[in-house]
Amino acid sequence: MFFPEQSQSYPPHIISGILFSLCILLFLPGCQTVDPQPSDKNSPNQVLPFFESNLEERVAELDRRESELDERAAAISARESEIVTVLAEVTKQKEQLERQQSKKPATDSSKQAKVSRPAANNSPNPTRTTQAKTSRVDKVDKRKILGGLEYIFLDPPGINLSARIDTGAQTSSLNALDMVEFERDGKPFIKFNIIHPDTEEKIEITRRVRGHTKIKKHKIESQRRPIVRLRVKLGDLDEHISFTLVDRSKFKQQALIGRNFLRDLAIVDVSKEFTIPKTDPTAQP
Repeated sequence: MFFPEQSQSYPPHIISGILFSLCILLFLPGCQTVDPQPSDKNSPNQVLPFFESNLEERVAELDRRESELDERAAAISARESEIVTVLAEVTKQKEQLERQQSKKPATDSSKQAKVSRPAANNSPNPTRTTQAKTSRVDKVDKRKILGGLEYIFLDPPGINLSARIDTGAQTSSLNALDMVEFERDGKPFIKFNIIHPDTEEKIEITRRVRGHTKIKKHKIESQRRPIVRLRVKLGDLDEHISFTLVDRSKFKQQALIGRNFLRDLAIVDVSKEFTIPKTDPTAQP
């Protein structure tokens, strides 16, 4: 007995599922793990560390050069102090020779006359030569010889302070505590304290700010220091000079006098101290 062949149909969703499975089986063996592409060498994540390392190297080089300059400045300052000491010794020796020559007994007048006549004939104008030598000696003698430490009269506040005399420093500096800058009538002022050397009490001073200076030390952030003008009297020397205000609590001397006060008026013999007596505050105008 034969049964007629019947055609069997499948729902569409079954056919779609079969086709999807076949596609997966066909393409799955061809899938391979793709290695990630190397990142671009010029990407920002790599360029930034490169510039940072470059900058650090330059900063280190600048610090090294700055330390070398500081060492050279210290050496120059030491050499200047040595020169000043030698100059003071030469001046002493010159004075001793002059005193010895003045004590020599007078020689025979006839011999002096014989020696002086040819000298007079050889020199067209002996008086002018003598005057020129005397003027050069006077210029040296007019300069005062100061010690490495001296008492200065500071006005304001009108007191005597022990100060270090340093020819290696270009400007003078003063101990200043509790500094407060402010404005008065649109102009910059500063209020600060110094220590009275006898009573150790704080003395308040208010002065107009004449400017600022930047001080940079090795591996330390630069500091901005104010500058004021004060009157300084040291013996016959009486000048208004600029002071850089700075905390000098760790030093014995509250003031440091530099070349802006000394100039050509004095030379320093570091082997001496307090060669000039204190100024009488009551006698000041």
